[in-house]
Amino acid sequence: MPGSANSRQVLTMEMSDSAASVSFGKKHGCYVNRVGTILLALLFVSAVVATGLLVYYYAPRIREAAYISSHEYTPRDSTTVAVAGVGGAGGGGGGGGGPKKKPDVRLPRSLIPLSYVVKLQPYVNGNFKIVGSVEVEMKVMEETDKVTLHITAIKTKNHTVKVTPSDNRSGPGLKINKHEYDQEREFYIAHLDQKLRKGRTYVLYMDFDAYLNNELRGFYRSSYKDTDGNERWVGVTQFQPTDARRAFPCFDEPALKATYEIYLGRETSMTAISNMPKVATKPIDGQPGWVWDHFNTSVPMSTYLVAFAICDFEKMETQTKNDVQFRVWARSEAISQADYAFKTGPPILTFFEDYFSLPYPLPKQDMIALTDFAAGAMENWGLITYRETAMLYDPRISSASNKQRVAVIVSHELAHQWFGNLVTPSWWTDLWLNEGFASYLEYLGVNHAEPTWKMMEQFVTIDLQNVFGLDCLESSHPISIPVNHPDEINEIFDRISYSKGASVIRMMSHFLTEATFRKGLTNYLKDFAYQSAEQDDLWRYLTNAAHEDGTLPRDVTIKTIMDTWTLQMGYPVIKVTRSNQGTSANVTQDRFLLTKKSSGEGHKYRWWVPITFTGQNNPDFEATQPELWMKSTDQATVSSLPTRDQWVVFNLQETGYYRVNYDENNWNLLVQQLNTDHRVIHVINRAQIIDDAFNLARADQLSYRTALSLITYLAKEESYTPIKSTLTALSYLDSMLKRTSSYGAFKKFVLKFIIPLYNSVGFKDNVDDPHLEQFKRVLAISWACKFDHPDCVSQSTSLYKLWMENPTNDSIIQPNVRYVVYCNAIANGGEEEWNFAWEKFLSSNVAAEKTKLLNALGCTKKIWILSRYLEIAFKEGSGIRKQDAGYVFGSVARNDVGHDMAWSYLRNNWPHILEYYGSGIFTLPRLILSITKDLNTQEYLQEIKRFREENADSLATAKRSVDQGLERTVNNVAWTDTYVPIVQQWLQDQGYFSELNTV
Repeated sequence: MPGSANSRQVLTMEMSDSAASVSFGKKHGCYVNRVGTILLALLFVSAVVATGLLVYYYAPRIREAAYISSHEYTPRDSTTVAVAGVGGAGGGGGGGGGPKKKPDVRLPRSLIPLSYVVKLQPYVNGNFKIVGSVEVEMKVMEETDKVTLHITAIKTKNHTVKVTPSDNRSGPGLKINKHEYDQEREFYIAHLDQKLRKGRTYVLYMDFDAYLNNELRGFYRSSYKDTDGNERWVGVTQFQPTDARRAFPCFDEPALKATYEIYLGRETSMTAISNMPKVATKPIDGQPGWVWDHFNTSVPMSTYLVAFAICDFEKMETQTKNDVQFRVWARSEAISQADYAFKTGPPILTFFEDYFSLPYPLPKQDMIALTDFAAGAMENWGLITYRETAMLYDPRISSASNKQRVAVIVSHELAHQWFGNLVTPSWWTDLWLNEGFASYLEYLGVNHAEPTWKMMEQFVTIDLQNVFGLDCLESSHPISIPVNHPDEINEIFDRISYSKGASVIRMMSHFLTEATFRKGLTNYLKDFAYQSAEQDDLWRYLTNAAHEDGTLPRDVTIKTIMDTWTLQMGYPVIKVTRSNQGTSANVTQDRFLLTKKSSGEGHKYRWWVPITFTGQNNPDFEATQPELWMKSTDQATVSSLPTRDQWVVFNLQETGYYRVNYDENNWNLLVQQLNTDHRVIHVINRAQIIDDAFNLARADQLSYRTALSLITYLAKEESYTPIKSTLTALSYLDSMLKRTSSYGAFKKFVLKFIIPLYNSVGFKDNVDDPHLEQFKRVLAISWACKFDHPDCVSQSTSLYKLWMENPTNDSIIQPNVRYVVYCNAIANGGEEEWNFAWEKFLSSNVAAEKTKLLNALGCTKKIWILSRYLEIAFKEGSGIRKQDAGYVFGSVARNDVGHDMAWSYLRNNWPHILEYYGSGIFTLPRLILSITKDLNTQEYLQEIKRFREENADSLATAKRSVDQGLERTVNNVAWTDTYVPIVQQWLQDQGYFSELNTV
């Protein structure tokens, strides 16, 4: 229910008295005597009650708004029954005037919560109603005559609201003059007739009704089909960042920690799980087949970490080395796929206990795989929730990358149990303390569990180089950024908070040393346990550890260094210009931007940069502690370099969050070294050199001739990471050149090293190969088929045809090559191939396989099929889950044939998409990114501008993504105008152009 600009209101509805008599008939009447009247009345009431009961328990598809509106009533003994925030947060814009200023949604600080008792009875197998109550004990910090809580999509029963002193809970309570609802800020306010006294504690009690929504947030419903085709229902929570208030009235801010005592009502055929272990189960009076599960009181924690699930899932359980009960839950048909997470989770949990020198704080850890879940996973304390693709792995069908995804996300969420759960950011401004640390520590956890996967090497391509591509835009944002409204909070769940956060933390661990870094973290976590903190608190503890260990000078603090990385956006490019003799160099820093502009508002971007380097005369790539610091200065001098005829490499193992540019002579020396013996240079630095060079060329700071010359050695490269960096760099050229006359020559150039790579790894998958060898094979096959290499296309279409002839044989196409085979066969086929994949999607029991098929279905070249595919993606009941529509849209957007169609669909259907997803914390930004990243014409540029203007009031969490897409398009247009002729000339000089015969 959208709110107006001043939406403070009390919604009431009075029930009128019943009529004294009933008559039926036409004008001249057919009259019923008194006895008949009574019998008919009883019959009518019985019918109404029976109908009500049937609807109550057996109407699973009733819509939330319909439920709320049909139950706005006032019982005779009630003050008011109010509906708070039915339409959700934000509420939409007004007419004209541009987007309105968002309100401040922070609660008053006059009260803080100490403890909650929450009772919820969701009718998971009925009409999805939730009958609930909450009792919250509060301490008065400042005198006040108001109790203000967060609330939305909840129907309060105001006659039950009671505020009492903690030591007299059974007393009459304080008089409440008025119940107020501020829909825009999502507040419930009880106006009291007297002030609450500072230092005292009081209890607020309230009964309410809520609803298991289908928005994948708050307390929501999920479903799946069992082996007999029956629909099964699950009730589960997703509260981060601001949706606990959809399940029960609460102080919904991360710093306002309290303990929780949870009671869940369930049918005896179901199972209830929450943050803490279950301590008792008792029957619900008057409801046969229903019980209350009572869970132990939790440790102090934030509202967004409260979690519960009611399901009919199966479990596997064990004890960790340190006696933590560890359980995994999944659909009975999929529980075997939880085996890898079940085996990997406990040793990773134990690793973090050792790493932090702190035991896991709870007696148990549950992990549950859900069919409907908006995010990848959520770190709820003691009950981690996952998409099935993030927790389930079937070795017969799932690929090596699926297996790595499970390990990484399990590790990420377990790291959160300390960083985020034990110590929580005081406000969402420092979300990155949660996500950045978990995104770095996840690599350490997986490296412990799977040491042969070279996770610390993979970090460079997965996170560091990836986020470089976003953080070089003017529309980026600092890691630590002020936010207030839920839309603003949701916007920063992005790569800056996750990947840049992880990258600067990795940099810090190298310049401090791992031992000092761990020492500081442990002391911080111990002293702030069960509390909230800000980044300055962490900086203080790391500084103390560094000064104690001597890894940082006494006159330097971590705050001085790290504020330059967290409080301003972007990153520097370090330009190294060597002297005539080469033995010294002038080093300068400047903000790296793809398109050089004024940085705005007179801000001079300078960083504290840790400088590391080595040279050809005595290469040592392990010395990742800085040789010197650039202390927010424009330039510095480096000495002790080799002579001019020998190369130098700066930023060893790319541990610093910066790019490096060299003078022409040093670049040429690096080209020579790579062609002579590339293995002399560390594998990560080979990846760094390639990634830096292509992005410097893209920003007009290096010639494309130099960048392209660097990868001429690539046919000899055997390591995955430099190959991955190269193909990422070339994918940008591919997207910019594909509509130009240079594209054929570009394909020949790339195939010159792809074909040797393809021949060396072979098309046939081997799951016993080293992990990164399997990754390398997938890269080679993907690019070979993309560029129509005959053997690759032939093998793909032949395998798919064989599968169509033997549809029950899932071993025909091996796990790692499945997506490539599916996509190419569907692209080269027609309706029959598409329909076969669609049926396989509908029938598959493996979530990772369903995702591959969804993506592959967008590879068809049949326009009418793509159009139909887009239409069903955002439609309830189509077979495509709400969380997965983004896969469909992205796959069509990546398809040359479907790109324009996807862009048109997004523009024409934005209101529908917005309604379909609500806040769309993850999905909406991803839709924008997938469609705008490769746009490179003036026509597209104008269309994005119009889209932004026309939807200024309704972009929600996609606003920042639209701004970034617009800036990317401006850059792409400029690149196309400037560099297509330059790249074309280089390809021509290298002999990749073929002359056409002319008459």
